[in-house]
Amino acid sequence: MKIRFYTAIILARLAHAGIRLLGKSSGTSFCGMLALKICPDFLKYCSKYITKGIITVTGTNGKSTTSGILAHILENSGQKVIHNLEGANMLTGVANVFALKICPFKKYDYAVIESDEAYLTKLYDFMKSDYLVVTNLFRDQLDRYGELNTTAEFIKKAIDKNPDLKLVLNADDPIVSTFNRKKHAIYYGFENVEYDCTYEHKSNAPSEAFNCSCGEPLKYSKQFFAQQGHYYCPTCGYKRPDCDYKAEVKVYNDCSNIKVNGKDFKINLTGLYNAYNALAAVALNLEIGFGEEKIQSALDTYRAIFGRTEKRTINGNPVLIQLIKNPTGASEVLKTVDLNSNIVIAINDNYADGRDISWLWDSDFEQLKNAQKLVIASGTRACDMALRLKYAGIPQEKILTEPNIKSAINKASKAGKTTILPSYTALLEIKEK
Repeated sequence: MKIRFYTAIILARLAHAGIRLLGKSSGTSFCGMLALKICPDFLKYCSKYITKGIITVTGTNGKSTTSGILAHILENSGQKVIHNLEGANMLTGVANVFALKICPFKKYDYAVIESDEAYLTKLYDFMKSDYLVVTNLFRDQLDRYGELNTTAEFIKKAIDKNPDLKLVLNADDPIVSTFNRKKHAIYYGFENVEYDCTYEHKSNAPSEAFNCSCGEPLKYSKQFFAQQGHYYCPTCGYKRPDCDYKAEVKVYNDCSNIKVNGKDFKINLTGLYNAYNALAAVALNLEIGFGEEKIQSALDTYRAIFGRTEKRTINGNPVLIQLIKNPTGASEVLKTVDLNSNIVIAINDNYADGRDISWLWDSDFEQLKNAQKLVIASGTRACDMALRLKYAGIPQEKILTEPNIKSAINKASKAGKTTILPSYTALLEIKEK
């Protein structure tokens, strides 16, 4: 099988060179698919190249940003890290990054692997993990995941396959916090949240209703957004777990200050949702043993990965790109949008996006009703998006429908500062811009 393993690496790299030469694709999964075809146990062999620990990150929102911050802190601390930075998080995407990075005589200290929730259990069939960070569970892609309980079961089954796994759990999420059964778990969460910014603080993200194991509905003493907060059962006394990494946060327009167990950190990303991502990464790095100074040094130089609060310049004007893909994530992003910018909302309904676009009607696009400039609906579902914007209260004369994403971005960016809100495959189209 070792011959197959090395053959898989060689052929995957030749395929990647060909892809780049032809300029046909970013090659984030094809080479991994080829490697797994040649050597089905490819990822099992890859584990031997990691000497200190394999860290996996899953959850509905924030996987890419959390794993990106984690990997950046580790690298800034002098560690050799392999990481699926491009965000291809199914088996083929994970295999892809290993196929292009692994060398016969080179070892890595850590692997940081972002994993799709439904594929985590398949990943653990081949590659055991030392840590699993779970960010949150929100309603997402009904055609792929179904109800939240289905997604939770995917993750629970994966956890059960990994006997020595240490869990790093968001205590503020009432589903995520229950994953500690039979496992060692550390918890992170916010004790208090403050805002000092110009956008509306109130969250209109849809919130699920949860019952305690005793059957009574959970109540909240503090609710930060969606179901994230301090919950408790008035009947049996069950409550949010105490945190190992307790934090307070002050959210500004373009950054957040976080205090974790009395230690101050600044993250140069917008929104409370990104503060949660940073907190998860900081908590794990503190748990591993890296100090405050190294962590802050890495946070100072961290740059958002593609499409996650990414800043670019197009046609000489500043552009901010923020992925949206489900009601909670979209609603939190929408409340931070600069209403004085041109806005492009690019929605596709390809498999990776989810065929079901009903989530558009559960997302708080009403946040854009005071938009001062053009709001362009684009992508394969441009007309559906334009209709949603009309019902959100945006004047019809400000809504433009342009299905071609590159044309929409050109039109907006030539007119000035622009915010782009794409679904996943629309984001991949923008990457070529």
